[in-house]
Amino acid sequence: MTTSSPPHDLMPLADGFDPRTREDWLGLVADVLNKRRAEDDRLDPDAAGQALVTALDGGLATDGLYLREDRALGRPGAMPFTRGRVVRDGTMPWDVRQLHDDPDAGRSGEAVLDDLEHGVTSVWVHVGEDGVASADLATVLADVRLDLAPVVVSSSTDQPGAARALLDVVGDRPTTGGNLGIDPVGAALRTGTAPDLEPLADLVRAAADHDGWRAVTVDARVLHDAGGSEVDALAVAVATGVAYLRYLEAAGLEPAEAFPHIEFRVSATADQFLTAAVLRALRRVWARVGEAVGVPEADRGARTHAVTSLRMATREDPFVNVLRNTLATFGASIGDADAITVLPHDTVSGLPERFSRRLARNTQILLAAESNVGRVTDPGGGSWYLESLTDEVAQHAWARFQEVERAGGVLDALASGLLREWVDTATAERERLIATRRRPLTGVSMFPNLADTAAERRPRAP
Repeated sequence: MTTSSPPHDLMPLADGFDPRTREDWLGLVADVLNKRRAEDDRLDPDAAGQALVTALDGGLATDGLYLREDRALGRPGAMPFTRGRVVRDGTMPWDVRQLHDDPDAGRSGEAVLDDLEHGVTSVWVHVGEDGVASADLATVLADVRLDLAPVVVSSSTDQPGAARALLDVVGDRPTTGGNLGIDPVGAALRTGTAPDLEPLADLVRAAADHDGWRAVTVDARVLHDAGGSEVDALAVAVATGVAYLRYLEAAGLEPAEAFPHIEFRVSATADQFLTAAVLRALRRVWARVGEAVGVPEADRGARTHAVTSLRMATREDPFVNVLRNTLATFGASIGDADAITVLPHDTVSGLPERFSRRLARNTQILLAAESNVGRVTDPGGGSWYLESLTDEVAQHAWARFQEVERAGGVLDALASGLLREWVDTATAERERLIATRRRPLTGVSMFPNLADTAAERRPRAP
């Protein structure tokens, strides 16, 4: 026989203390900041609070203090999908996806199997002049159990060829899903060519013939890698997705049919909370697009693939990249990314080797399986800071998206140079901050380790 203990009374921690306001806090901040300032240079409370504001790229800013706000938090798997596309499975919180771009088909095939045998759950092969040849894709995937491991491809120079090569590999075999990686706008941004949307409809229909397959990956990393802000990259990604929906509708595919075929690939940076906010805001904005075009609510949640930012990686002191990747993966986790790719710490020096690939995959496997950071769906939900930052990202991205639409859509914005202008503006401001060390780069501009030089790796194709 067991007896239950009576419930404990709540401990009144605030009893006996006078209530405090934001104005009281600002007065304390002013007292601290004025201790070393001259009498005629003292800050009033409002100016002291403003001194704690941190400016981020894309017109974003973080305040020094966030207070409780009454807001409807919503729930995962429901409009507006801010808190997640679905409720997480704590035993497998996200898809561990590893990138392979070694043009040597034999090496790539061995690397794919090595990764799958040691915890990776899906395969990403980059195809084209700067990766695996489309004719070699079958060799790379020869020993992959497609019924156990999804496969996605990407390409900058031959997207239709990569997609059709993957479809040939799949054939009539049972599979657990994948993505053909079609993103004509992303390819045009990377290569400086005109986007060709003509193969889009046929490949969407071909992917629809296979259960669990999607055809389109809108790669927001392209603008981010070039120097654009997170807000700009998110806005252009949404505008690109809208352009594809319009094109597919004109080709006879209703938005409700086309919508589930679109996946977003975004950069995850060492700013863990901004990374989470970007993923949360992306789902919110894309769900609003789905609502506007008549997509059923259950299908409006954006599928997201977070990749540790190539732009933040350094050749100098390369092991600092491991720390950056860990923060980025944590941010992608609390942002509820569906899939995460950690780029090896030596990826900017050339083609990664077995040790660096092992370190990359284990970064997220340890976070998921041992640190259990993926046990909870949207763990930051309700955080006064993260909710406010998510709101700000969503509002700024929506405003930028409207700019693109007013310019005639993403194709016209690309042709007119608007996107180039955004990248140049963001890059110039960032370079000024880096040059003055107001934005430090650990291991490069701050605490450089001159003994730890860039790793020597086999070079990538130009």
